[in-house]
Amino acid sequence: MLFERISEPGLSQYAYIVGCQGAKQIAVVDPMRDIDVYIDFAQKHGVEITHVLETHIHADFASGARELAERTGAALCLSSYDEGEQFDVAYPHEEVRDGYTIDIGGVRLKAIHTPGHTPEHLSWLVFDLHRSPETPMAMLSGDFLFVGSLGRPDLLGPAETDALTRRLYGSVKRLETLPDSMEIHPGHGAGSMCGAGMSGRPMSTLGYERIANPMLDSSLDEDAFVERMLANLPPRPAYYTRMKQLNSGGPATLGPISAGPNIAPSDAKDMIEKGHILLDLRSQTDFGRCHIPGSICIGLGKSFSTWAAWMLPSDTPIILAAESTRDAEAAVRGLVRVGLDDIAGHLTGGVQAWIDSGLDTKRHDVIPSSELQERLASDDALCVLDVRTENEWNSGHIPGAVHIPLPDLPARMDEFLGDRTIVTVCGGGYRSAIAASMLERAGAKTVLDQLGGMAAWSRAGCSTTTETATST
Repeated sequence: MLFERISEPGLSQYAYIVGCQGAKQIAVVDPMRDIDVYIDFAQKHGVEITHVLETHIHADFASGARELAERTGAALCLSSYDEGEQFDVAYPHEEVRDGYTIDIGGVRLKAIHTPGHTPEHLSWLVFDLHRSPETPMAMLSGDFLFVGSLGRPDLLGPAETDALTRRLYGSVKRLETLPDSMEIHPGHGAGSMCGAGMSGRPMSTLGYERIANPMLDSSLDEDAFVERMLANLPPRPAYYTRMKQLNSGGPATLGPISAGPNIAPSDAKDMIEKGHILLDLRSQTDFGRCHIPGSICIGLGKSFSTWAAWMLPSDTPIILAAESTRDAEAAVRGLVRVGLDDIAGHLTGGVQAWIDSGLDTKRHDVIPSSELQERLASDDALCVLDVRTENEWNSGHIPGAVHIPLPDLPARMDEFLGDRTIVTVCGGGYRSAIAASMLERAGAKTVLDQLGGMAAWSRAGCSTTTETATST
């Protein structure tokens, strides 16, 4: 048997390759948009992709299922339970219902309908026919069953949440007939917003989940299950609706992924003036030291795709400012994974070439914790804006700070466009750099960015509080 997990840490997403080396055939389950990863795997192992499967219509990343099936000639097998629902797949595919099976040499995949996270959700049971054709070895559980949690049932809106949660309870009951030994391989790990309380481990067993997963507590009746399930859901990312629409309609065919054309600084300036976004991929300190006016800083790193999806409009062309072509290519890959395809190209020579061309630049101070504490003690006009999550804020923050989680900031930007000096703060400096750049772009007069976030603030021995500021 061939069994491979393909991880994308930035979105905490797992795709799976399952097949038979003897038959030289594989299925790919829940592929992401940059499908070259799966094609390269098939070529390396000398196998053919014969089936492309999905567990559901995804909300957090752009699916590569359609393009992968078209490129390889594989059968595209998707749930038939989307019919008549809020989101249904609009492109040709093979309809899959409960009990549907696919045999690939000595491996069998069997679909079971596990609604709750979405109405159409399927999980796939994996059988090693050479060992036991009756007992499943594993479940590819998608966003139904996570390690330590279940998939959130609220993504279709309040009107659907109660009913979906009760359907999720029914899906949990279906697990009762399955063996403790069965491995659980979910669609996401810790860090995904598709559920709450997920473990950092990428897989588990059903037996262990029965012991340790609070949502598999057999003592819960349906009403108690609903109450517990809805008690601690994370914020719902606004871009999830856009992603559901994109995936149900079918993302456009990408073809080879590249950094796009080189754009000279003078041409980039003209494009920015016409409305293009300049996306700066550098670090907090490099951006603060010198940047292009109006640019948005989202550093290239583990969380790049998530924050790009959350903070960038999907209908505005993007110019990349990277320190190398390799970085620009990595950024393109991260952007298309969340459906941000309108990439005009990358700035030739990066920000340094812009500087060398004599074009206007901006800067803002990135100040260490000790300096910020001194300035706060002597300057009442400073407004400290903490853009962390609610849980982070409640664990301790700078006295007198204002709390607005970063995803909520675009809708509240006008509150910070007066004469006050705004100091952005987060956990480690990544999110505060995004906030600082967006405030500057919106017209904030003076912006500072605290170096290293609350981690650095704590290391410096600076004071914190759990009291809440009452106004901005």
